[in-house]
Amino acid sequence: MEKLDRPAVQWVEISAEEAGQRIDNFLQRCLKGVPKSRIYRLLRKGEVRVNKGRTKPEYRIQRGDQVRIPPVRMAAVGSPAPSVKEADRLLDAVLYEDERLLVLNKPAGMAVHGGSGLSFGVIEALRALRPAAPFLELVHRLDRDTSGCLLIAKRRSELRTLHELLRNGEVEKRYLLLVQGEWRQGQREVRAALKKNLLRGGERLVQIDPEGKDAVTRFRLLESYPGASLLEAELKTGRTHQIRVHAAHAGHPLAGDDKYGDAGFNRQMRALGLKRLFLHAHYVAFRDAERGRAVAVSAPMSADLRNVIQQLEAGPDTGQNT
Repeated sequence: MEKLDRPAVQWVEISAEEAGQRIDNFLQRCLKGVPKSRIYRLLRKGEVRVNKGRTKPEYRIQRGDQVRIPPVRMAAVGSPAPSVKEADRLLDAVLYEDERLLVLNKPAGMAVHGGSGLSFGVIEALRALRPAAPFLELVHRLDRDTSGCLLIAKRRSELRTLHELLRNGEVEKRYLLLVQGEWRQGQREVRAALKKNLLRGGERLVQIDPEGKDAVTRFRLLESYPGASLLEAELKTGRTHQIRVHAAHAGHPLAGDDKYGDAGFNRQMRALGLKRLFLHAHYVAFRDAERGRAVAVSAPMSADLRNVIQQLEAGPDTGQNT
């Protein structure tokens, strides 16, 4: 593979628009093509300096900071690009757009970013489709198998605003999910701390653990079917696999969940045509008081999930499950 010449040390002064982001994320954008593991190694070894001092990956750069970026050899490779089919899916998935924000109905099966053997995800594909866009960045994440509302910031200041709203619990996020059994718990708020664990082979699992991070999910029943229930979940926190683990903890694992679900129930749902996790981010809303702006976006459920619901509705004893 052809290599670029080794560049010289760079000193970069942080602008107001760049301020507020983590130093590791800033370096990933400055050092395109450099693996994330290499960036973290540069930080650990002190080759990256902020105001002439060592720094940690979680440090948030400030306006006026002087950042030393060491010389790093980068491969001369082109940016990954989506296929025509994938590009069309993304272009058709735009639900809302203004000068600061883009909201997509993320397709199931598409990761939000590249890595772990994937050359690109939603954000890399968007950048390839919009090469003239000065800034595109994920505001939050959705699991690969989860569909629905995904926020993409088009300005650094918008990213900072939305991250602050998320931290303060001022972004309303609601999901549709199909679970095993008849939900008889009314509107229930599950409060159970979650802790991530890495198993052999790099597989990530999340467990209920009092030493984990606080997590709160509010569930309510929308419809009952024979052996299954359609719920809406409102996230009060945004932990990895939160809805899936909390639903299973409440005794109602998600349909199609191969990590926390029930194998027998999943087989029944596959017989109805379900080929993935039944979890859809159907609504997101926030109010940006600073700019006098309110945004509310809903994402329609995809045809494959609607088909499962239609089959459940058509089944015998629909709504009479006891």
